[in-house]
Amino acid sequence: MAHRPDGEDTSRVALTDLSPSEKLVVKTLQYEGELTQGGLAESTLLPSRTVRYALTTLEENDLVTSRISFMDARQRIYALDVDLD
Repeated sequence: MAHRPDGEDTSRVALTDLSPSEKLVVKTLQYEGELTQGGLAESTLLPSRTVRYALTTLEENDLVTSRISFMDARQRIYALDVDLD
């Protein structure tokens, strides 16, 4: 986890700057664990396009990681990359 020079956790700072849909994706991953983009869209009731944009932003900010699904190589599995507890 990255820290600022004043010692504050930068992932916490980044979480406060997220859009409501990005925060919902983070909370869904926190409570439900690893999910595909489709699984996130279904769980959050957000449009797929919104979920895709949120995941892109979250990955760019190192809050979420993704890997290829072993069950279906066309899909990616997303997981939270920070400890929010």
